[in-house]
Amino acid sequence: MAELEHGEGSTGALTRRWFRDVWSEGGETAVDALMAADGHGWIEGGFVRSPTEFKAARQALLEAFPDLAISLDDLIVDGDKAAARWTVEATHLGAGLGVAPTGKRVAFRGMTWMEWRDGRMTRGWDSWNLGGLVQELASAGALSTGA
Repeated sequence: MAELEHGEGSTGALTRRWFRDVWSEGGETAVDALMAADGHGWIEGGFVRSPTEFKAARQALLEAFPDLAISLDDLIVDGDKAAARWTVEATHLGAGLGVAPTGKRVAFRGMTWMEWRDGRMTRGWDSWNLGGLVQELASAGALSTGA
């Protein structure tokens, strides 16, 4: 991963911390520490207007995939902006996406653009194929139930 900035409070370090800590056990604390009170973002399936709304969206994804593991594949930083390419691996064990648990192991990729100010994420955009993932899980569920 190439990065021009270094140091704990750099845009790159903050972005790495976001992906490492927000999606780990106890990640709600990391959201509170890293997302500005007026932070907002465009996520697959909606728009979040606050850390509270982001935590609800995060929880829905973790209910569907409690073993979710995200790896940061690439990171580009320009001043207070960061673009990250990531991969998720997880097992569909819950109904957080509106699909009955299938037990299916999945992997999906996405990209996130983030803007930071004073050590906090102020705006973010996620892009990944949520619709394709839900369709894949629904098909797996239909196959496992014989529907």
